[in-house]
Amino acid sequence: MNFDLSPLAWRLAGTPLAAWANGLQQQLDAKLEIGHGDLPRWQRAVDSLPDLTPSDVRLDQGVRLCAAGQEQVHGQTLEALRGLIPWRKGPFEIFGVPVDTEWRSDWKWSRVAPHLDLVGKRILDVGCGNGYYMWRMLGAGAHSVVGIDPNWLFFCQFQAIKRYLPEHPAWHLPLGIEELPARLEGFDTVFSMGVLYHRRSPIDHLLDLRDCLLKGGELVLETLVVEGDEHTALVPEDRYAQMRNVWFLPSVPALQLWLRRAGFVDVRCVDLSRTSTEEQRSTEWMRYQSLPDFLDPQDPGKTIEGLPAPMRAVIVARKP
Repeated sequence: MNFDLSPLAWRLAGTPLAAWANGLQQQLDAKLEIGHGDLPRWQRAVDSLPDLTPSDVRLDQGVRLCAAGQEQVHGQTLEALRGLIPWRKGPFEIFGVPVDTEWRSDWKWSRVAPHLDLVGKRILDVGCGNGYYMWRMLGAGAHSVVGIDPNWLFFCQFQAIKRYLPEHPAWHLPLGIEELPARLEGFDTVFSMGVLYHRRSPIDHLLDLRDCLLKGGELVLETLVVEGDEHTALVPEDRYAQMRNVWFLPSVPALQLWLRRAGFVDVRCVDLSRTSTEEQRSTEWMRYQSLPDFLDPQDPGKTIEGLPAPMRAVIVARKP
């Protein structure tokens, strides 16, 4: 398995990220050597995708690839993409095959995107999943997008799309944020969507995000929240909506206070939405339990643990 990161190094040459980018090939090769038990199987699925050249690429309204002759290889495309189940973020349409993912991530993007100007920006997407939002960022005019997420299946799902868009300046690295250099300070915009509540030390996460930004750079933070004032934060006793690794769910005022304490300015909430069972649910592409199974059947305003049902906020803030 060989992934050439020289185009990323070229793309970031002459920027504050150049030295870091030049060392990424060695870091990626070392990670690949450790790998994952299912990595060969997932890579075979990617390799079995048909050899097509997209004639129409749409990243502004979704992630959609079309090509002449796609009807003749529909079964091959479907079988290959099914080899990468479960698909959580999306949806995608790949050569006539609709990938109906667990999350309607396009709904979230439509709520977030109007508040952002990504044209010409160098972007870091922390916890990028399979890269759905990375493609949408390019569709919104980004100069380049680097996503980090240590999940190898998500890495392979991204490679399935990247296979057809090799010239598009988006790269997925199977890294956690703790594997980035300290005080990287090279990105115009940093996204952290659906990560903060998984961190045992949320303030440290905010500081790490700040250290990835240039001065004047913008943070886009999306996380689970609860109702309350600046002193309110929910710490689940055990699970939250059946998730084990949920630590802190602050109120929006508390989260804004955390961001100011972490050194951000111009902190504002641009979206607050309850997660519906239409936005997150099981599908044929993600057959495990999903949000409808995690809510109290007698009271959908609560999780099955009796805690407030998922509500998500998007906060935008600036590094001075």
